[in-house]
Amino acid sequence: MTRRLLLSYLTLAALVLVCLEIPLGFVYSRGERERVTNAAKDEAESVSAFAALSISAGRAAQDLPERAAHCAERIGGKVLIADRSGALLASSHPLSEREERTLATWPGIAAALEGTATADVRTSTIGGVEYLAVATPVRHGAEELGAVRITVPTRTVHERVRHVWLLLALGGLGVLTAVVAVGFAIARWTGRPIRELERATHALAVGGTAVPVAITKGPPEVRSLAATFNRTAARLEHLLASQRAFAGEASHQLKTPLAALRLRLENLENEIAQHARGGLTAALTETDRLARMVEGLLAMARLDESAAERERVDLDRVCAERHRAWSPLFEQHGVHLAAAGDHAGEVLAVPGAVEQILDNLLSNALRVSPPGSTVSVDPRRHVPHERRFPHRPTGAGWVELHVVDEGPGMTEEQRRRAFDRFWRAPDAPKGGTGLGLALVQRLAHASGGEAVLRPAPRGGLDAMVRLPAAARANPGAGSARPSRPLQRAVPGGR
Repeated sequence: MTRRLLLSYLTLAALVLVCLEIPLGFVYSRGERERVTNAAKDEAESVSAFAALSISAGRAAQDLPERAAHCAERIGGKVLIADRSGALLASSHPLSEREERTLATWPGIAAALEGTATADVRTSTIGGVEYLAVATPVRHGAEELGAVRITVPTRTVHERVRHVWLLLALGGLGVLTAVVAVGFAIARWTGRPIRELERATHALAVGGTAVPVAITKGPPEVRSLAATFNRTAARLEHLLASQRAFAGEASHQLKTPLAALRLRLENLENEIAQHARGGLTAALTETDRLARMVEGLLAMARLDESAAERERVDLDRVCAERHRAWSPLFEQHGVHLAAAGDHAGEVLAVPGAVEQILDNLLSNALRVSPPGSTVSVDPRRHVPHERRFPHRPTGAGWVELHVVDEGPGMTEEQRRRAFDRFWRAPDAPKGGTGLGLALVQRLAHASGGEAVLRPAPRGGLDAMVRLPAAARANPGAGSARPSRPLQRAVPGGR
C-alpha cells in the first residue's frame, strides 16, 4: 500500500511539473530569442544611422571602418556596411574577393538595398537561437544610401537557454525528492494501521485469535475500520471459544450416558422374554447409531473450529495401514478387500484427514457390499496438465483415491444429495447416521481437494477423493510442520 500511495503522489507531482516547467522553458527560450533579435535590430539601426550621416558628409572611408570594428568588438559579432551599389564600404572582418564581388547578392543585403529590413533567425528544437543575422537599409531622408548587415553570435544565448533548462530539471528533481520524502511519511502514516489490521486479520485466520488493533492512528475511516474489526474479532473469538467449550463438554457429557445406556440394555438381555428380543436388538442398534452420530457431530465440530495447516502425507503408507486394519472385518462379512493402483506418493492434507476419509469410505462400502463381492482401494496419481477439475489449483498435480464397491449403487439424484448431513438413501442398511460422506467432503475441502461419487464400472459405487499432490522436496529440506491430528471418527452410513 505504501508503494502504491507513493507512486500516486509521484505521478501527480510529475504531471504538475511537466505541465508547468515545459511551457515555462519554451516561453523563456522564445523571450530570449526575441530579446537577442531586438537587440541586434537596434544595433543595426544605430550603425545604419551613423553610416547615413558619414556617407552624406563624405567621411565614409574615414569613419565607417572604425565604427564597424568598434561595434563588432562590443557585440562580439560581425558588421558589414555596403553602398547603394553593393560595394563594400567597411567590414569588421576580412572578406575574400569572391565575397566582395557577390556581396550585393547576399539575401539580407539585397533586401536592404531595396529598402527592406530583414532578420534571419534559425532556432533549435528547444527554442534556442542557432543563427541570427540582421540587415537594415541606410537612408538619408528618402534616398537609399546602402545597407548594414550585423551577425550576432549565438553561443551565449545557447548557454543561457541550456542553463535555464538545467535549472528547471534540477528544480523538478528537487521537488520530486521533497514529494518522495513527504509522501513516504504520509503513506507510512496512512498505511501503518492498515498493516496492523492485515497482521491481525492473518492471525485471526490462522490461529483463531487476534490482538486488538489500536484505533487512535491513521485517518478517521481507518480508525472506524479498526474499531469494527476489533468488535468483529472479539465476537468471533467468543463464538469459537463457545464452540470449543461445547465440543469438549459434549464429548464427555454425551459419551458417558450412551455407554451406560448400552450397558443396561445388554444387562437386560438375559431377563427379557424371547419374543421381545427383537426390540432389544433394535434398541442396541439405535444406541450404537446414536453413539456414532455423536462421534461424527463432534468430529465435524472440531473440523469446523480447526484451521489446521496442510502437511505432507504418504498416501501409499496410509492405504496399506488401513488395508491391514480393515481386512479382518471384511473377511468376517465375506467381502474381499483388494489393494490396487500404482505408487501414488505424498499428498497435502490436514492432519488425520486421509485416515478418516478411508475409514468412512470403507465403512460405507462394507455396509452395502454383498457377501462374495470385492471392495478395492485404488490410488492414482495424475500429472499437472490433466485438468479434470479446472476450478481447483493443480500445483504439482493431484492424486485420486478410489474406493469401489459392488453394492446396489445410487441414482444420480442420490449421489448429488449423498454429501448432505444426515441424508441417507431410502434403501440404505440400518445403522448409518448420514454423516460419513458429509465428513469425507469436509475433510477433502479442508485439504484443498474434492470428493465425488460416480457409478462403478461393474455396478456399485466409485467414491473418489481427489487430493493435491505434494511437490517434490529438495534434498535436505524438512517436511511441513506437523499439526495436531484430528480425532478419528467413523460415523458410518451414507
